[in-house]
Amino acid sequence: MKNYTITVNGSVYDVVVEEGATSGAVAAAPAAPKAAPKAAPKAAAPAAGGAAGSVKIEAGAAGKVFKLEASVGQAVKKGDAVVILEAMKMEIPVVAPQDGTVASIDVAVGDPVEAGALLATLN
Repeated sequence: MKNYTITVNGSVYDVVVEEGATSGAVAAAPAAPKAAPKAAPKAAAPAAGGAAGSVKIEAGAAGKVFKLEASVGQAVKKGDAVVILEAMKMEIPVVAPQDGTVASIDVAVGDPVEAGALLATLN
């Protein structure tokens, strides 16, 4: 992934571009003012309380959890949407990196997440 800061009409945006993404999805979020301290990321408890899997599914961009597309125990194929994030009124699917079974969902609808935050795990 590559991070860029872009200014459009005086508004500053942090843009994360995922290399090799087949969906062509790009996420942009307003940049925090340079002088403002960053808030500590919210620690999310696993929603299902199950054991974490070995394959991590992480947020590619900061945003808010809009929808959970998969549930614990559900089989998913590579490229299936597991979580939908919302950033700047765009819905950004976060997909399974490989075939597997959802072991844990570590966020809830409405949770704010930072880029790189753990969203779910697969076995």
